[in-house]
Order: sequence, then structure tokens, then C-alpha cells
Amino acid sequence: MKEVVLKVDGMHCAGCENRIQNAVSLIDGVTKVQADHTNGEVKVTMEKEVLDQVKEKIQDLDFQVK
Repeated sequence: MKEVVLKVDGMHCAGCENRIQNAVSLIDGVTKVQADHTNGEVKVTMEKEVLDQVKEKIQDLDFQVK
């Protein structure tokens, strides 16, 4: 398992967190997603390397990954 913490701009509320968590959790290989709008972070646990897909999915939702 690999865990990464991404800095994400544009999250303003729990609804933003839910959108990211729901979308990213559907990616094959992602086992856990925790978004936190107060810290501007998304913590992702993966069982295989899908980091590029995770970043792309977050950006598709109109958030910016730093």
C-alpha cells in the first residue's frame, strides 16, 4: 500500500470533499480517500500506482492539484 497527500485548491466545503472522495474512490487501485477542505489536502491510499489517474480525476472536477 502507498499513501500520498495531495495539496488541492478550490475545496470550500464538505460538499467539495464528498465530490472528490466519491470520484477518486471509483478508481481501480484506490482503497481509501480522505479529503479535507480546511487543510486543502486529499489523502489517498493506493494498492497500485494510480497517482496520475487520481490527479486527473480531481482536476476533471475543477479543482487544482498543486
